Amino acid sequence: MALAVVGGSAAFPARADDAAKSGREILARCQQAVVTVKLAIKQSVSMSGHDQKSETKTETTGTVIDASGLTVVSLSVTDPSSAMKDTYTRMIAARGGDISQFKFESELTDVKIVLTDGTEIPAEVVLRDKDLDLAFLRPSDKPAKPLPFVDLAQDAKIQILDEVIVVNRLSQVANRVPAISIGRIEAVVDKPRTFYVLGQSMWGYALGSPVFSLNGKLVGILFLRSAKAQTDQASGFMFSNLNVFGMMPIILPASDIVDGAKQALAAKSPAPEEKPATEEKTEPPSTKSK
Repeated sequence: MALAVVGGSAAFPARADDAAKSGREILARCQQAVVTVKLAIKQSVSMSGHDQKSETKTETTGTVIDASGLTVVSLSVTDPSSAMKDTYTRMIAARGGDISQFKFESELTDVKIVLTDGTEIPAEVVLRDKDLDLAFLRPSDKPAKPLPFVDLAQDAKIQILDEVIVVNRLSQVANRVPAISIGRIEAVVDKPRTFYVLGQSMWGYALGSPVFSLNGKLVGILFLRSAKAQTDQASGFMFSNLNVFGMMPIILPASDIVDGAKQALAAKSPAPEEKPATEEKTEPPSTKSK
């Protein structure tokens, strides 16, 4: 029995070492395709006759998905008015307030893709998909050379409790270095479309980050899913429990991003405004370019 216990405990470091080795290999291969995206956003909030305007600059993580520099990020980050409007509307309605007195608008005024060497590439939004929380960015000018990218075709199918590896970029405070972590899939949602849920300890990872299986295949990318129906719960600090506000970071499978990527590559002009591009259906999703 003692030998069995010793032998069993010795297996855990070996498994951990295998996962760490796989993670380092994934990071070495794909870190240049995980980029920082700098955003300048104008926001306007109106509530009960009181107006407030502001302009903010922020950064998020993006995943380059084509050698042309086509990059996908979370729409909720590029246009916070969409998620915030739904959130506060639910809160106000739950408290018996007048939602007609609340308005929240945002406008993306500047976008730059920051490469690993610090080069900043001006970009523009060419396709939006509110239902899937996707925003596709394209360099305003063709890059001088092809950029490293993550291949959406190399997707992996995973199961509940499988280990996955998340790669993102830290903020400027940490010199925008790549960061990596290992987590487990805690839920698999099949309908109306398939997506994967990480444990809440991993929710702090940046939206727009790619997620890989231990064998190095792309599982999908982290985006924000929002409930369409009003929830009964409407209290608590927003980012302490996103569930309370009907929001949850999820891994959207790579196969669900492919169609939008094809249309974004073919788009001739920037998307002027956000409109729902897909409907919740049981069949594969489709997107429409703006």
